[in-house]
Amino acid sequence: MKYRTCNCNQLRAEDAGKRVKIAGWLDSKRDKGGLLFAILRDFYGTTQVVFSEEPLLSEIRAIPTESTVAVEGTVVLRSAPNEKLPTGLIEIVPEKVEVLGRRTTAALPFEISHSTEAGEDARLRYRFLDLRNPAVRDKIVLRSKIVADLRKLMTEQGFYEISTPILTSSSPEGARDYIVPSRIYPGEFYALPQAPQQYKQLLMCSGFDKYFQIAPCFRDEDARADRSPGEFYQLDIEMAFATQEDVFEVLEAVLPPVFAKYSGWEADRPPFRRIAYREALEQFGTDKPDLRNPLRICDVSDLVHGCGFAALEGKIVKAVAVPGFKESRKFIDKTAEDFKTNTEGGTMYWFRLDETNQPVGGISKFLGNNLAALREKLGVGAGSFVALVAEDKLALAQKRAGILRTMLGRGLDLIEKNVYRFCWIVDFPMYEIGEESGELEFCHNPFSMPQGGLKALEEEDPLEILAYQYDIVCNGVELSSGAVRNHDPEIMLKAFSLVGIGKEEVESKFPALYHAFEYGAPPHAGVAPGVDRMVMLICDTVNIREVIAFPMNAKARDLMMNAPSPVEKKQLDEVHIEIKKQKIQ
Repeated sequence: MKYRTCNCNQLRAEDAGKRVKIAGWLDSKRDKGGLLFAILRDFYGTTQVVFSEEPLLSEIRAIPTESTVAVEGTVVLRSAPNEKLPTGLIEIVPEKVEVLGRRTTAALPFEISHSTEAGEDARLRYRFLDLRNPAVRDKIVLRSKIVADLRKLMTEQGFYEISTPILTSSSPEGARDYIVPSRIYPGEFYALPQAPQQYKQLLMCSGFDKYFQIAPCFRDEDARADRSPGEFYQLDIEMAFATQEDVFEVLEAVLPPVFAKYSGWEADRPPFRRIAYREALEQFGTDKPDLRNPLRICDVSDLVHGCGFAALEGKIVKAVAVPGFKESRKFIDKTAEDFKTNTEGGTMYWFRLDETNQPVGGISKFLGNNLAALREKLGVGAGSFVALVAEDKLALAQKRAGILRTMLGRGLDLIEKNVYRFCWIVDFPMYEIGEESGELEFCHNPFSMPQGGLKALEEEDPLEILAYQYDIVCNGVELSSGAVRNHDPEIMLKAFSLVGIGKEEVESKFPALYHAFEYGAPPHAGVAPGVDRMVMLICDTVNIREVIAFPMNAKARDLMMNAPSPVEKKQLDEVHIEIKKQKIQ
């Protein structure tokens, strides 16, 4: 090979005496005067080169670190071996050094080996340097291995990988579309797919039986720690002649071995626990429960009303009980203070049961008449701690109780370690009242099959109709949503009519899907776990940007490529776009 005969992680003690050539980045130099130790780093590892003679000593001193160089020389055993390094028993005595790519900047924006300590904007602006850090690079390598295994496991189960279009039509699927103006058709636009939803259903209508792809999805939505703005990837799956349980069986066979293999943690074996949506809200205060947390929420409204404490009267009261509580009053006060901050003004009420099983502290003096019933319902005894929230609205009480459960689980170090706990959240409502619109809206996915079919849509209160919709959750992170699809055009029209969308609008917004159903569609179902989130969990990191090679920042900007950015007027003219100037207030 022109540049190297081996990589920087290849040489061992048995290679002593060999003449070799290696190439990589000049990672570091330790200059001892008449002796200089240089470390070369490539994708695979590091190798030490020891310089002791001129003119090579002067040459290496003049080369800035992070330049790429090639070194020819002889492998020798180290006089001071480093057993911790794979190549720590050898070093190279050089005969020739060639600069392949010199660093011409005066300074680095951060030390490569400490890049994770730099600010995120600096890391993303110089992501090509950040990725040189093995600690950063290894997450991307791991992602590649995980994706390869996902593909292998899906293929082994009889699924075919099929690519679907990137340029498609805009459709109301929950988030804002990224739209692409057409040069050929003035005033008309393509959209980047929020998901391959309609295409994968059309594949089922086309006669394909099992489809998957590692699909790019595009949504113009705000970033979160567990959500990348703009672009993300999912393991997209669809199956013909399939039920909800058929879908569950596939993912329960695919996910645990991948999670266990690449993390070394324990992963739940199938079948995963099934939890109804409303039960999840009652027990955990969220539809993304972390089952590693042993604490549960209990409604005690009926047992505290009339107790004489005004703050609880007429409210929905939820309690979280902690047996064997040994923390101080200082911990309780700090938790109450943090709870108020985390809930934007919520109040945590509390009491303890002393060694004689009697209530002490907090609201204990109001519990005399109902204490026995409270203890029985909460399943607590001497030495327990009980925290409560009281709200006028059920949804707020559930949400704040869920936050309290999480805070206590983490604050008391109750979360199981080194495990993945999976569950399916099932029986989502088909419809809900929109927070902003105040009108009936689809709760989950407009293409879902209502439980009870057409009869339910015609006869039941829409807010009481459940759908064959499901989420898969791991350690409190929603990995995926899925559903049994509505494949009957009559049911489809009725489902949309309840949210004010008539036949003409359905046909215009979803023409291919609607007409495909008219030609006889099979029952079908699917799911689409997020690849980025899976890798994030396996890497045990809370920031999804750590597992994406070139992510945008939290403000949806690519600092490295300077995107989004203005384009030339000529380009705008070609696609019939005029920028409307905003007046500065």
